[in-house]
Amino acid sequence: MIVSGSRSQSLAAALARELEQPLAAVEYDRFPDGELLASVPGFSASSADRAVIVASTVSSDAHLEVLQLQDAVREAGAEEVVTVLPYMGYGRQDEAFEAGQPISSRAVARAISTGADRVLTVNPHEKSVCGFFEPAATAVDAAGRLADPLPDDLTDPVFLSPDAGAIDLAETVRDAYGDGTGETDYFEKTRLSGEEVEISPSDTVVEGRDVVVTDDIIATGSTMSEAVAILHERGVDRVFVTCVHPLLTANAFTKLSRAGVEAIYGTDTIEGPASVVSVAPALATALETNY
Repeated sequence: MIVSGSRSQSLAAALARELEQPLAAVEYDRFPDGELLASVPGFSASSADRAVIVASTVSSDAHLEVLQLQDAVREAGAEEVVTVLPYMGYGRQDEAFEAGQPISSRAVARAISTGADRVLTVNPHEKSVCGFFEPAATAVDAAGRLADPLPDDLTDPVFLSPDAGAIDLAETVRDAYGDGTGETDYFEKTRLSGEEVEISPSDTVVEGRDVVVTDDIIATGSTMSEAVAILHERGVDRVFVTCVHPLLTANAFTKLSRAGVEAIYGTDTIEGPASVVSVAPALATALETNY
């Protein structure tokens, strides 16, 4: 049975359809003092022996929801609990950057591991975080899904990743789009401080060409919009922005649109206005392959 966190209801429903499995009725409540209560009143061992919890941990409340849902289905008799984190919050905090800081991704992974027999997560920013789970989480690659909403008539396209280390992301989208059609390259990234990053396009000629910017996560959109503006200065035709996890906080959507982005395409790991393609097929394949 598929059990949805409050922030992943659309994806959970899509996954239930892909797997042809029932979708549990889940209730989300909040007490007057602010405490949360996520419950699965219709779940029982007689209705399902395995629970697949689907919940993106986009907030501290969402993390707590996962722990409550894990405990609720186990209490109701589930023999196996699989936890799917389409988006893993704190996944970018994979080391202690200064003395006295926690490794936050390890802390949340340990907590989630206590209630899960297995964990899957989609395109983690750092794959090393999978090792913080016990047993280790499975990283599901859904980047190829980002090719689906792209126009069929891209002109001599260039697929750009945010840095050299993520060029495989651009290659995945390129290959899914047209079996190797198009060039791949990456942005040059310079870290100015702990919180400030400067990003600029490489020297690839973009004049008269369409550019597809690929990234795993887009949060504020600030550095990305600056890079897009430079692409337009260099005579690019159209710019499409794609990302697996469209956080798009605050006015990120507006920044990118003002910078001249033709369209922003994201998946439903984080449900919002840019979530135009679902990772449900990729998750269904991962679940069916291993069970």
